[in-house]
Amino acid sequence: MAEKQLVYRQSIWTRITHWVWAVALFFLLLSGLQIFNAHPALYIGQESGFEYPNAWLIMQSGNLDNRRAGVTTFLNRQYNTTGLLGLSAENGVPTDRGFPDWATIPSSRDLATGRVVHFAAAWIFVFCLAVWLIASLFNRHLWRDIVPRLGDLRNLVPEIIAHVRLRFAHGRRYNPLQKISYAVVLLVFFPLMILTGLAMSPGMNASWPWLIDVFGGRQTARSIHFIVMVLLVLFFVVHIVMVVAAGPINELRSMITGWYRADAEEDRK
Repeated sequence: MAEKQLVYRQSIWTRITHWVWAVALFFLLLSGLQIFNAHPALYIGQESGFEYPNAWLIMQSGNLDNRRAGVTTFLNRQYNTTGLLGLSAENGVPTDRGFPDWATIPSSRDLATGRVVHFAAAWIFVFCLAVWLIASLFNRHLWRDIVPRLGDLRNLVPEIIAHVRLRFAHGRRYNPLQKISYAVVLLVFFPLMILTGLAMSPGMNASWPWLIDVFGGRQTARSIHFIVMVLLVLFFVVHIVMVVAAGPINELRSMITGWYRADAEEDRK
């Protein structure tokens, strides 16, 4: 067996913000789907089109093969999504709704409560991001472990191949694939979620009207917000799969206690 060394890999700030983000994003996702269900369609531009078609995604009920069904229209192509999108059971009764009741907070139609939960979780999320950013600048975690360097880009393809083969190196620092994915999530996706969320706020529209122009319209900002949400969900799924494949005990220990069992230097050469 290769020799292992127990190293202190995750700081207290990284661990706390990691778990707070996990909880906040859970409530943001499910309450966000509740808000989306109030109008389950996405558009490009400043406003939703009634006299002109600018929708690229619509979830609704309709008739397919002479039966009531959930119909999702994506880029003008229709798909039968009965039971999941457009039409799903609510208390055993087929109901028109974008996402099913098990995917929203609260499960019943309650836009007001969904907005309260969403905004509360959003403030926690923003505060946590600010704490992480300040701490990561002071302890150099951002530059040392997150921002990719030229050598990371050179080693990206071999790292991807190793992951596909389920061959994981347990290093003291993040590998190139981790650094790039974490950098995209923390420095691109998270700020985009915040800024597009602000762009949809009427109060912010009055204070920062230029923010809407940056994203090409209020409805475009809403679409970007939704797309980033989907990408974050995909990242979460891949993240969990990689944690399980790389050794869940070791990975969880590092995010709870900070200590990580890494390969010895000579084993990684």
